[in-house]
Amino acid sequence: MAVIGWIGLGHMGGPMAAHLVAAGHEVRGFDLDEAACLVAAERGVQVCESIADAVSGADAVFTSLPGNDHVRAVYAATGGVWATAPSQALLLDTSTVDVDTSRWCHAESAAHGFAFVDSPISGGIAGAERGSLTFMLGGDPDAVAAARPLVEPMAAHVFDLGGPTLGIAAKLANNLMLFVSLVGVAEGAALAASLGLDPVRFHEVASASSGDSWPLRTWYPAPGVVETSPANRSFDATFSAALAEKDLSFAVAAGEASGLHTPAAELALEQFRRLASEGYAGKDASLVAKYPPADGTVPGFDPEG
Repeated sequence: MAVIGWIGLGHMGGPMAAHLVAAGHEVRGFDLDEAACLVAAERGVQVCESIADAVSGADAVFTSLPGNDHVRAVYAATGGVWATAPSQALLLDTSTVDVDTSRWCHAESAAHGFAFVDSPISGGIAGAERGSLTFMLGGDPDAVAAARPLVEPMAAHVFDLGGPTLGIAAKLANNLMLFVSLVGVAEGAALAASLGLDPVRFHEVASASSGDSWPLRTWYPAPGVVETSPANRSFDATFSAALAEKDLSFAVAAGEASGLHTPAAELALEQFRRLASEGYAGKDASLVAKYPPADGTVPGFDPEG
C-alpha cells in the first residue's frame, strides 16, 4: 500500500481521501479549513499541520483545490509540493483548472524532477461520497499507468486520454456540454409546467425520450421529482453557480483559443454570472431555472432562505 499526501480536504477531496484510506493506503492530509480537517480525521485521514508534513515520504501527492491560483500556490510556494515532496512521488491534480495552468503543472513538475498527471474528475459530491467518480487522466504513459491503481478506489470509470493536458481538456469539454444541457433542462421544465404538465409525469417522459440527460436525471429543477435535486433543499449547492461559472469560463476561453464559436456555452455562462451578480454564487448551478419564468420564481426556491 502507498503513502499518499492529500492537499485539499473539502467536499470533494475529503471523501475521496477517505476512499483511499478504506483501500488500505496511508493518507496524510492538509487543508486550511479546520472543519474539513476534523471530518477527514474522523474518516481515517492523518491530518497534518503543513503541506510539507503531508507530503513527507509520500509515494503520491493528490491536490483537490478550488482553482488556478490555489493550484499554482500549492505546487510552487516555499514549503509547497515541489519544494518538500520526495522527487519520486507521483503528482496528481484532480482540480478543474484552465489549460494553461495544467500545461504549467506538467512543465514545471518535470523541471523539478517530478512526474505529473492531470486527473480531473466528474460526478460531483455524490460521486465523491460513493466512490463512483469518472477520472480523466492526461500525462506520459508511464505516469498515467502508475496513476490508475491509485485512483481506482475512488472511481467507477478511469480514462487514459493520452498526453499532458488531455485529461483537463476532456473535463472542460464535458462540463461545457453539462451546463448547456442544464440550461435546456431548466427551459424545458418551465415550458412543461406552463403548459399544465405534472412535473413527475413529464420527468418520466423526458427520461425515456430524446430529452434525457445527466442534469435531467440528477438536477431536475422542481421539488419532489428527483431525490438528488437541489430543488428539494431550496437550491442549496451540490455544484455551486460560482464553480459552474469558473469551469465554463475555462471551457469558453479554451474554445476561443481554438478559434471556435460557442454561443450556447456563452449564453449559459452569462446566466451563471447573473446568478452571482444577484448574490446567488453559493447556490446550486441549477438555480438557472429561475430565469425562464417571467416573474423569476421557481418551485422549491425561497430567496429569503
